[in-house]
Amino acid sequence: MNTVTVSASKTYDILIGSGLLPQLGAQVKKLGKASKICVVSETAVFPLYGKTVTESLENAGFSVVNFVFPAGEESKNGSVFLELLNFLAQSGLTRTDIVVALGGGVTGDLAGFAAASFLRGIRFVQVPTTLLAAVDSSVGGKTAIDLPAGKNLAGAFCQPSLVLCDTDTLDTLPTDIFRDGCAEVIKYGILYDPVLFAHLEEKGLDFDREAVITRCVELKRDVVMEDEFDTGARMKLNLGHTIGHGVEAKSHFTLSHGKSVAIGMAIVSRASGCADTQQILALLERFGLPTHTDYTADDLYAYTLSDKKRSGGVVNLIIPRSIGDCAIVPTPVEQLKSLIQAGL
Repeated sequence: MNTVTVSASKTYDILIGSGLLPQLGAQVKKLGKASKICVVSETAVFPLYGKTVTESLENAGFSVVNFVFPAGEESKNGSVFLELLNFLAQSGLTRTDIVVALGGGVTGDLAGFAAASFLRGIRFVQVPTTLLAAVDSSVGGKTAIDLPAGKNLAGAFCQPSLVLCDTDTLDTLPTDIFRDGCAEVIKYGILYDPVLFAHLEEKGLDFDREAVITRCVELKRDVVMEDEFDTGARMKLNLGHTIGHGVEAKSHFTLSHGKSVAIGMAIVSRASGCADTQQILALLERFGLPTHTDYTADDLYAYTLSDKKRSGGVVNLIIPRSIGDCAIVPTPVEQLKSLIQAGL
């Protein structure tokens, strides 16, 4: 097992390794006073791991209630969010109790935002079961729900009290979902780490899971500790996301987050004239990720205008210059359409 410690507004550990789920209760017990746990999960994950998690928590002495919602990004909305808040209230959770998010990025975002809001904030624990959640969304305290106007437009910064990543859960992922997470892994290589990028080039989908997840989490930890509230260096983690969120929203979330981000990274790489564009595109394609879209620049421009990273008339785009070297480039919105066009 590897342990990565984040020291931000809250200090917490990220545990990464095989066979960790049965240890969840003992690890949560270390967090201190709590009597009731609400496990938040979704219909594709809870049947796989709900019993193990519930029994582990109950064996540690906790009273456990479960909130299970329909799987999919479409559930990350205001209606399900309010259902969860009402469930927490009706279940009698108090300020010393804990929410456990068991699932992928949608579950973590929804459960974390509910924990940040309920009783003005209670503790929560992330138990990511997808590669994407393990390397990205479970770490750093960003929580949110989607609004009709766009993705992640209502949310809060709320650091978890613990992240427990059992790499065995990745064995049950459909290959397509695993590839989604690979887009975020590739993102870290492009942003910061040519050695990680080269390992992915060499190994493809057979990369060393525990080592790669740990490296990605270390990189994100460093960025979060430098810029917890996403006003400077942390914006780099949005590589591919501004245009990717446009692709995702235009598809009405029928195209996954990972594939949309891959398209976004491909577009900004081509548009920027990055020296390593062909290498980036080749790696995305090796992992079975798309690098093109049929959507037009007009289609994507309309959605990127509602991106939460927009500041007045400027969108901060993350532009690759070479592998391991990316820049934050404030881009006037009137130039955004032509940039997207150049990258298509």
